[in-house]
Amino acid sequence: MRIRPVGVHALLLDCDDPDQVEAWRAELTRRRAAGELTAVEIVPAARTVLLDGVPDPDRAAALVAHWTPRPAGPATPATSPADGTTPAEVEVPVTYDGVDLPVVAGHWGVDVPEVVARLTGTPFRVAFCGFAPGFAYLTGLPPQWAVPRLATPRPRVPAGSVALAGPYAGIYPGASPGGWLLVGRTALTLFDVAADPPARLAPGTPVRLAATT
Repeated sequence: MRIRPVGVHALLLDCDDPDQVEAWRAELTRRRAAGELTAVEIVPAARTVLLDGVPDPDRAAALVAHWTPRPAGPATPATSPADGTTPAEVEVPVTYDGVDLPVVAGHWGVDVPEVVARLTGTPFRVAFCGFAPGFAYLTGLPPQWAVPRLATPRPRVPAGSVALAGPYAGIYPGASPGGWLLVGRTALTLFDVAADPPARLAPGTPVRLAATT
């Protein structure tokens, strides 16, 4: 992990892999909740963690350099971005009728029912959010199950679409263009500006993509 200053009151942690990102996100969240770190925002991405709103970046960098996060993994409790508590698993009811299910099955070398079985049996976790408000990048699929994006994105993907791209699963919180492979849909609201917090899925949250009956 490498620490770089960003602007006047922020630090960027460059990590070697996504598991290291989650380990640092969880560690920094715990440290902030314990009063050992002052930061307004802890923002994970694919291979970085941004600490924003840091009053004394030099001191914070010195502290972080001496901390060792617990390894991320199924046995490591996830923590919420705000207070360091362990969030409850969010079960997302999914109707698996996506137009790209046969395409995913072809990439994986299995039939469509096996694709659904794999997705419903995978314990996902929100790695980071981006692309659109409330859009969570879900990790948990083995590397060999990564799938390519569409060569040409669709001009409109319906809200609630459950999709795959690269090593991630994701759910479109609102209608938008998109190039991910569509495997299903959910009626669960993932982003509501009137809710607190607005996004249903925050980094660190465990997620199950359960099949509707």
